Amino acid sequence: MERGASPRVMRGIVAACGALALSACFLTPGKFESELVLTSGGVFAFGYEGEITTMGLNRLAQMGAPQAFKAECADDGMEPRDCSAEEVEQQRSEWEAEQDEDAREKEQFVKMFGGMDPNDPEIAEKLVATLRKMRGWEAVSYRGEGIYDVRYRIEGVLTHSFLFPVLEDMPGMTHFVSVTPRSDGSVRVQAPGFGGEQAGMGQGLPMILAMGAMQEGGKDAAPIVLPDGQFAIRTNGQILTNNTEEGPAVEGDMKVLRWTVDESSRTAPTALIAL
Repeated sequence: MERGASPRVMRGIVAACGALALSACFLTPGKFESELVLTSGGVFAFGYEGEITTMGLNRLAQMGAPQAFKAECADDGMEPRDCSAEEVEQQRSEWEAEQDEDAREKEQFVKMFGGMDPNDPEIAEKLVATLRKMRGWEAVSYRGEGIYDVRYRIEGVLTHSFLFPVLEDMPGMTHFVSVTPRSDGSVRVQAPGFGGEQAGMGQGLPMILAMGAMQEGGKDAAPIVLPDGQFAIRTNGQILTNNTEEGPAVEGDMKVLRWTVDESSRTAPTALIAL
């Protein structure tokens, strides 16, 4: 009979995803509406309203919490029995080794998450404060269980690439949306956080962590939050390529591309637009 599954599950996740992958899927979308407007001269406006979740980080912190040592033994029929002194000593040695490895992993995670300790009870408030300091975050509040309600609005001219979201001291994140101007006047839009392999990692991690948590004493897992929303691009430019199912719709003097984003989205929204 195995003792607490937490350390083993954590190491399995690290092995499967890698440290950088865990950092990349730190923030993932929940229910949302998002729109990007691109007009002549590289003028843009971007908005995102709805949920952002740190489900993976929160579950990882819960699973990585220190656990008291308890020796458990069973006979061949899996019936629990008292452990011998030798068995207790062996299990204690293994448990202490796991605690040392967990401490090293915790230090690594803190570095990955911009110095934020996943086990810090005030991490939610610190993340809210960090986002509120940054331009564009008009509203940020913490609902609980790793879910944040946000409203983000920003506009400007594309003299350089635009990325959303961006979090200080965390350069390895997977961005929901990236907008890159090219020297020929076209603009490349990609939304890796709304589909494709990178989004799949972000969507899959909370499920893996929740399953791991359920192995620990049969506790109920926190609700699983997966992407569920709409992403649109509105432009008066020429749409050179896009991967929508329906193609552009015409609304007045604007062309509109729309993507439905959910847990089945396997292709990141992509478009190339000449302005």
